[in-house]
Amino acid sequence: MSQMASPFTLPCGVTIPNRLVKAAMTEGLADPGGLAGARIVRAYRAWAEGGAGLHITGNIMIDRRYRERPANIVVDGEQSAEAMAGLAAFAEAAKSGGGAAIAQISHAGRQSPKIIAPEPVGPSAVPVALPGGVFAAPRALTDGEIEDVITRFAHTARRLTDAGFDGVQVHGAHGYLISEFLSPRVNLRQDRWGGPLENRARLLIETVRAVRQAVGPDKVVSVKLNSSDFQKGGFSFRDCLEVVAMLGQEGVDLLEISGGNYEQPSMMGLGGLEPVFEADARESTRAREAYFMTYAREVIAASPIPVMVTGGFRTARAMTEALEDGVAMIGLARPLCVDPDAPAKLLRGDWNWLPAWETQLKVHPVFTTALPANMRRVVEGLALMAFFYRNILRMGDGKTPKRSMSLMAALIAHQITESADAKRM
Repeated sequence: MSQMASPFTLPCGVTIPNRLVKAAMTEGLADPGGLAGARIVRAYRAWAEGGAGLHITGNIMIDRRYRERPANIVVDGEQSAEAMAGLAAFAEAAKSGGGAAIAQISHAGRQSPKIIAPEPVGPSAVPVALPGGVFAAPRALTDGEIEDVITRFAHTARRLTDAGFDGVQVHGAHGYLISEFLSPRVNLRQDRWGGPLENRARLLIETVRAVRQAVGPDKVVSVKLNSSDFQKGGFSFRDCLEVVAMLGQEGVDLLEISGGNYEQPSMMGLGGLEPVFEADARESTRAREAYFMTYAREVIAASPIPVMVTGGFRTARAMTEALEDGVAMIGLARPLCVDPDAPAKLLRGDWNWLPAWETQLKVHPVFTTALPANMRRVVEGLALMAFFYRNILRMGDGKTPKRSMSLMAALIAHQITESADAKRM
């Protein structure tokens, strides 16, 4: 526990008081217009009091036209006094427990749902291969629009640090726009933004440079990067190591290693519609705990950037072993949806309930037995995600999270909420 409780100073000079991180999770708590209001403040004050040394917000969108979900907070264009006051209250709440706070900034790309983006955008016109008609077919961004994306990332980063955040995390994982550019399966371009990895990584590298220039040398610039997409023809671990080497030249303060996308949601320990691509399917991706540690060890050996790992951590032993292997920070996400005080409990050795609790979250077979196996996995995954979404909404409303509920009822309630949010935003 002493290692978990030890402080860590990032290259920019920001000191994190312990090694536990409230990792980024989509919240869906914005007020109309994408503003930060009382609900996001309530949720982050609860998390801040829970004892994590660093808090990373969920997706804060750089372009309201291409959000990840309707009630994302959006920071684009000039911010009104009301909008900046909301962001300042958000930052203050996230830091109120004594930890640092950075804002995750993102563009959803082709993974922006149809209820938000009737025509989403991506590197190429390659649609998301999921059933149900949730995502419309995307169009390819023009060269000028890509340059505008970079400008927007920098602008959003500056506004958020002006509001009081200690820095930002550029979301380059999970199939969002920057991750799409990295993937040769999605990026079919033949210009300076496509083809060889150097070109596919250009959007990420130029975004990081622009963000650093916008926020200055004493703020955190973090990157979230896939170890692999786990899809045949996608972004591979070999690609990842090459991109990490590029980022090593850019003054990145913290690199979070993750994996997967909406089509292959390995970041949640779930399977997709197609088998995991075996060339990158290390045992850790199948394990219940510490999904991405095998990859993180190789990244640590190859790069001086401090590494954070999120995904599957449930026991103090696994977290301690990760720290002993050189991981700088341990990210916790889903556990904090049911117990916002989990970091403090972990630091004092009182966290034995968690693994047993999570195994009880199952979709009743009556809802899925008639489905093909791959569709069954998708429905079960969506229902489980909805359980955590509902608990985040409860926290935003000042209610205590629940450790159990009907997963299918949660999924239905989530869909109703998303539809209502799309109308009011």
